[in-house]
Amino acid sequence: MTARSTRCTTAAKTRTSRLAAVAAIAVAGSMLLTACGDQTEGAKTPEASATGGASKAPLFAKLPADIQKAGVIKVGTDATYAPMEFKKGAEIVGVDPDIAAALSKQLGVKFEFTSGTFDTLLTALPTGRTDIVMSSMTDTKARQEGLDDKGQKTGTGVDFVDYFTASTGILVKKGNPENIKSLDDLCGKKLAVQRGTTYEQAAKDLAEKCKKDGKPALTFESFPTDAEAQTRVKAGGAVADLNDSPVAAYIAQTAGGGNDFEAIANKTDAGLFGIAVDKKNTQLRDALKEALDAIIKDGTYKAALDKWNAGDGAIPAAKINGGS
Repeated sequence: MTARSTRCTTAAKTRTSRLAAVAAIAVAGSMLLTACGDQTEGAKTPEASATGGASKAPLFAKLPADIQKAGVIKVGTDATYAPMEFKKGAEIVGVDPDIAAALSKQLGVKFEFTSGTFDTLLTALPTGRTDIVMSSMTDTKARQEGLDDKGQKTGTGVDFVDYFTASTGILVKKGNPENIKSLDDLCGKKLAVQRGTTYEQAAKDLAEKCKKDGKPALTFESFPTDAEAQTRVKAGGAVADLNDSPVAAYIAQTAGGGNDFEAIANKTDAGLFGIAVDKKNTQLRDALKEALDAIIKDGTYKAALDKWNAGDGAIPAAKINGGS
């Protein structure tokens, strides 16, 4: 699954698997993104100048003319979700930036990452502030159709180029004092989740399921960033934080030197992460899909995942709108 929200901290982030956020619901005034710097040096392709021009990259001609001219694909992300995307000093690093670096060599343009709040990322696409969203965002029908968590139309929706798969990770305190083994064990407990992610919706759905099954009530608290949700769990104010499985595993391995948390994977609910593109920009969408298939074939995609121990999330081929 996928979830996610704003993060411009060095802390690891979570999005609904990032299973993620519901359709974009923020008003225009909340759409501003704060620059968190460029991505890895590897994504800077020497063939494409900052002002555009011809490129020898194999798929450069597939890109829209305005992006060819600019020499840049502007990427919205929430860089607080290690190992998928997070800040290391002034640089945004992680799985997504490394995949973007591989894509840039096929497309001949630079991928320029800017970090903002997760639940406002999709709203920036129609304005042109960003060209794509690459932020461990779960591909859902609601997002494709521009629907909020109540099924109400809030936007035109987006298309996804699917590039990764993840399941729900349950992050608990070290030692697992509540003996949590699956999502079913969370009834009667309090959760912490990141606002705007699919995990916030997952918490709502799980609360309804507990009630329907006659089990003790589940409650949850939503936070602007996953780092805040983690802090709540660590302090004992919540039993668990829901995250994407690779993110939960990374947090458990690294937070407090590996002494703060444990991660439990709920492998039955795997979902797709997608690169979000405005529905009107089908040429960019199709170019990204072709580039993704190319890096899957040449091995640079798998190398990017393996660098961050995320190889279990690899997909065999790119898909468009494969989420449910």
